[in-house]
Amino acid sequence: MAGTQPATLGELKASGYQSRTVKAEMRQNLLAKLRANEPLFPGIIGYEETVIPQVENAVLSHHDMLFLGLRGQGKTRMLRMLVNFLDPLIPVIAGSEVNDDPLAPISKYGRDMLEQHGDACRIAWLPREKRYHEKLATPDVTIADLVGEIDLIKHAEGKHLASEDVMHFGLIPRSHRGIFCMNELPDLSPKIQVGLFNVLEERDVQIRGFPVRLDLDLAMVFSANPEDYTNRGRIVTPLKDRIGSVIRTHYPMTREEGIRITDANAWSERHDDGEPGDGHGIRVLVPPFVKEVLEETARLARSSSAINQASGVSVRMSIANFENVISSAERRGVVAGENPSVPRISDLIAVAPSTRGKIELTLSEDDGQEDRVIGKLVGEAVKNIFSQYVDVKSLRPLVEWFEGGQKFVVGDKVASADYVRRINENAVLKKAIADLAKRPENSPIDKEAHDGLAASLAEFVFEGLHVENKLNKSTKGGETAFKR
Repeated sequence: MAGTQPATLGELKASGYQSRTVKAEMRQNLLAKLRANEPLFPGIIGYEETVIPQVENAVLSHHDMLFLGLRGQGKTRMLRMLVNFLDPLIPVIAGSEVNDDPLAPISKYGRDMLEQHGDACRIAWLPREKRYHEKLATPDVTIADLVGEIDLIKHAEGKHLASEDVMHFGLIPRSHRGIFCMNELPDLSPKIQVGLFNVLEERDVQIRGFPVRLDLDLAMVFSANPEDYTNRGRIVTPLKDRIGSVIRTHYPMTREEGIRITDANAWSERHDDGEPGDGHGIRVLVPPFVKEVLEETARLARSSSAINQASGVSVRMSIANFENVISSAERRGVVAGENPSVPRISDLIAVAPSTRGKIELTLSEDDGQEDRVIGKLVGEAVKNIFSQYVDVKSLRPLVEWFEGGQKFVVGDKVASADYVRRINENAVLKKAIADLAKRPENSPIDKEAHDGLAASLAEFVFEGLHVENKLNKSTKGGETAFKR
């Protein structure tokens, strides 16, 4: 594509090219996307009426932006997608470290090239992907990393210390005519944050006190957790004052949005992955209530007093939990020879490893406290979802069946066909599961994996009665017995 573009300054002038600032470029491209009704942030779910309009207004206002929100709210992902508001290609002076505009160079190198070659000055074309630079703020980040430093090797080659030729430019000058992102801004030491004042206010950098002035053109964006996050730094007030718009992000507002986000991001299609013989071909069909329980677990975690809410509960927890539940069902399908395989409530034990580390307890984590909190959250989630699916009173005859001394054993080693055989022994249980299987959202699974869905629904009913204190359960050797 670049081969069809002007290759020299003279050709560029002849083409009628006119320079524009990065923010003007982003504004005009955003307006074009809005007119064409194009998606602005593909794959971002739940922000259509809240966050995205704030971003649109900020871009239209030529503002620098700070994305403020708890972990796992898609801040960095959205910031990286801002590059789509840039032009596909822009011309730069070939060899320039700071993406010099051929019509308005800011570096000594760029000015020298124009002076030496005039209209024959070589032009390179820079794609939008290379116009975005990102830095994770850590306490060891220095102003030299961001702005620049004296290159002693260049000095040793004979260049004078006072010359711009001896400078090594940092990330911010190298982001000229592009977007520079500083992630986790509060983690940046206050003196470095102070060093960003001049860039935000004057669009100017100075290196080591030398009279090197680079009139930068860039959009600066930042991400941060709320300032009251424990054990973190703060954004110094004068710096925050110079950021045009602060965009507040949030977790999914509804369970349905959370499920959509998980479906869009989790690795769930396993049947076409791997080599023959290692699980290749096992399909996992996930019933809607299993997805709802997983998302409800995350939603409960975001309001639990046992979890530090200042730390947040990332959507990555829901995604990782979903993947582990699928893996548990996939493993059982391989061992038992069931294909497709359907996740069961007993597979929810797999969420413990994928939840640990994604929650921060307010109490001690010793003696299995973390796993007890996880187990309690899953139990509460099952109870909430079960009450929406089943009227507990209608299952009174089933409870009476258990009161007669019956028990039902579930677990990985129990085949789905064995579940169905036992289900058929009890008319109330059979009807309850048949009614659940007939729900429209379950019908595709029922057609492809009738026995697997029946086993999954049976465990759902038993666990629902257990959390409602209607049944007892005991686990031993990977099997769980439900009884009265």
